[in-house]
Amino acid sequence: MAKKSAVQKDKRRRRLVDQQRAKRARLKALAEDRSVPAEDRFAARLKLAEMPRNGSKVRIRNRCELSGRPRGFYRRFRLSRVAVRELGATGQIPGMVKASW
Repeated sequence: MAKKSAVQKDKRRRRLVDQQRAKRARLKALAEDRSVPAEDRFAARLKLAEMPRNGSKVRIRNRCELSGRPRGFYRRFRLSRVAVRELGATGQIPGMVKASW
């Protein structure tokens, strides 16, 4: 089990990203638009830099839904490799069977 503080921090980041997605996208589009004067693009970059860093999508860490483990993450299941193995072995993931040959 991962530290609860790390899991909570990631949840807080996810909420902040959702709140600021529209504003961040608008400022990024303005900053990259070549038809806008350079002063306005620079001002948009400054406003973007003033926003909280945790509002950026790249700050989100993929974590297992069950254990919070950050490594060995399967996006398809939103679980870690350990959890996928346990649930797959007990038949709780539809279509997944334990390998035997």
